[in-house]
Amino acid sequence: MFEITGTQETVVLGFLVIAFLLFLSAFFSGSETALTAASDARLHQLSLQGNRRASTVLRLRRQNETLIGTILIGNNITNIAASALATSILISLFDEAGVAYAMIIMTILVVIFSEVLPKTFAINNADRSALAVAPIIQAFVWFLKPLSIIVRLIVDGVFQVFGTKISTKFGQKEREEELRGLIELHRGPGPEVSEERAMLRSILDLGEVSVEEIMTHRRNVVLIDADLPVEKILDELTESPFTRLPLFRGDQDEIIGILHGKALLRAIRNHEGDDMSELDIVAVANSPWFIPDSTNLLDQLQAFRDRKEHFAVVVDEYGTLQGVVTLEDILEEIVGNIDDENDISVAGVRAQPDGSYLVDGTVTLRDLNHELDWNLPDEDASTVAGLILHEARIIPTIGQEFLFHGFRFKILRRHRNQITQIRIWLVQVEETK
Repeated sequence: MFEITGTQETVVLGFLVIAFLLFLSAFFSGSETALTAASDARLHQLSLQGNRRASTVLRLRRQNETLIGTILIGNNITNIAASALATSILISLFDEAGVAYAMIIMTILVVIFSEVLPKTFAINNADRSALAVAPIIQAFVWFLKPLSIIVRLIVDGVFQVFGTKISTKFGQKEREEELRGLIELHRGPGPEVSEERAMLRSILDLGEVSVEEIMTHRRNVVLIDADLPVEKILDELTESPFTRLPLFRGDQDEIIGILHGKALLRAIRNHEGDDMSELDIVAVANSPWFIPDSTNLLDQLQAFRDRKEHFAVVVDEYGTLQGVVTLEDILEEIVGNIDDENDISVAGVRAQPDGSYLVDGTVTLRDLNHELDWNLPDEDASTVAGLILHEARIIPTIGQEFLFHGFRFKILRRHRNQITQIRIWLVQVEETK
């Protein structure tokens, strides 16, 4: 009858302990991957819905140094202990050759079962895994916290010796860059995904775009002379597509009020008598709200909300009228115009059967990027013509072509030194033909 000796019992027990230590190592490795890869946004939403484990994960991630320190300490203790125990057992069985056997066997076991396997599972099930391990990791964090603090103090001291400063927090710029990167990763089939991406980009850009870039320029603003007869003012108001129009007196730069169509109709209805000439149009109008042309859209949107206003008059540093901006203008910067999906809503842009676009030189790069999901740089120029002049460094001739930023530009028309029409192709589209 086969009997297990005391030495064999020790060996079996040792292998069981090694298996348990490898399991702990796998647990720490998988937990590290899960807790760092889990979606912050989804965890935050689950926390708001009352999920306690999600709140625990967020709390652990807020003390990131302690969390990572605890996991690394636990992982290294288990790996070293398992390797030391395996070496001791194999030396007792195979003498000095046991060292080599232990190194080979433990390397294979640790890499496969304690690193690759748990981390692969965790990265593919990050949110679910993070919620599952959070309470256990929290207990380890509490238990190993003194040792983790000592390790962190030693590490900080070493960094100070070499004059290296470590920052564990993202600044505003880094957080915005991370968010922009996530937006660019938001891709999928269908035009709605592209629209969502453009809207999210536009929201982040509100603080960088001035009202001057989106306002209705003064040459396109419908102004009403306050000294005109009421009947004439009413005719101009009804013929205009706008419900609010600026009133001026004498000089068009002298805006004295903003006339709302409903307010005028209400005043006419409540006016006693048939003589409309006695109606004070200026009294009916609202006081004008003047804003500088350098105001960014984020501040202006907040100002519209605070003042419960929808209309502002844009002036330059000298107080000269530059145009008008409305709440709708800012909202359209985010959601865009509502058109058929095959239409190009930007004035001066016409799609061609060959995949190219005929573009007027005055079309802004921002409008093109927003409507066509392009990425033409608008830091040094605001219009297509300006971009060509900036990149070419010359005044081009008709028929001349340029290639930059992944697009081909061909000059079609020019008036004196002004580029008036360009044909634009995406280079990738052209090369596949």
